[in-house]
Amino acid sequence: MRKRLIQISGFLISSLGWLFVLCTMAMDYWRITKLGGQGGSFIIKVAWYWSNLWSDCYTDSAAVTNCRDYPVLWNVAYYVQAVRGLLMCGLTIGFFAVVCCFVGMECTYIGGSDKTKDKVLFAGAVLHFVGGMSDIAAYCLYINRIARTAFARRVASGVLRYELGPPVFLGLAGCFFILVGAVLYAVTVYKVIRRGSRVVQADDAHTYMAPPSRGRTIYSGYYKPSKLNGSNYMGSGRSSAQLSKLSQATPTKPSDRDAFV
Repeated sequence: MRKRLIQISGFLISSLGWLFVLCTMAMDYWRITKLGGQGGSFIIKVAWYWSNLWSDCYTDSAAVTNCRDYPVLWNVAYYVQAVRGLLMCGLTIGFFAVVCCFVGMECTYIGGSDKTKDKVLFAGAVLHFVGGMSDIAAYCLYINRIARTAFARRVASGVLRYELGPPVFLGLAGCFFILVGAVLYAVTVYKVIRRGSRVVQADDAHTYMAPPSRGRTIYSGYYKPSKLNGSNYMGSGRSSAQLSKLSQATPTKPSDRDAFV
C-alpha cells in the first residue's frame, strides 16, 4: 500500500512539473525591462520591452502592444535556438517517461509481471531525470545570457538590460517537481538495482535473513538466534529439495523403548 501511494505521488508531482514546463513555452515576459516611469509630473510615460521564445514586443503606457515575430530559424539568436531545442527534447523525453511510469506503476494492471513493471518504472524514472536535466540546462542558458548583460559594467548603446520574467521561475519549479517525482519512483524500485543480498539482521530477540527474491523460502522469516557461542543462526543455504533428499538418505535408528514394543 505504501509503495502504491509513493508511486501515485511521484506520478502526480512529475506530471505537474512537465505541465509547468510546457506552459512556459507559450508564456510571455521571459525577459522584461522598462524605460521611463520617472515621477515628478502628473503624466508618467513608460514603455515596457519584453520577449518570449517566439517574438520581441513593445508595450506603451496606453497598453498598446506591438510585436515582431522572430524570423526564420537560422536568423534567430543562437541561445534562443538552443533553449527551444533543449526544451523540446526534454518534453519529448518526458512524454515517454510518463508513459513508462504509468505502465510500470503497481496500481495499473498492464505491463506484465511485477518484476517487469519495476524495470519499466525504473526506466521511466531515468527518462524523467534526463528530461528534467535537459530543461534545467535550457533555463540556465537563458538565465546566463540575461545575467551577463544585466550585470555587465558597460554595454553598447541601444542594448537594454533585461530582467528575468515569471516563466523562467515557473519552469525551474517544474524541473524541481520532475526530479522529485523521479526520486520517488526510484525509491520504490530500488531492488531492481540492488539485488537482494543474503544479509542477516540480528536484534535482541530475532534474526532476520532477507530473501534473495520476492518469493519466500523456508529460510525467509524470523528465527530465534542460536545459543552456541552467542552467535546468530545463519542458515545452511540448502534448498527444500536438498533437505528432503538428506532426510530420506539419513538412516533412522529406533530407540530401545520402540524395540521392546
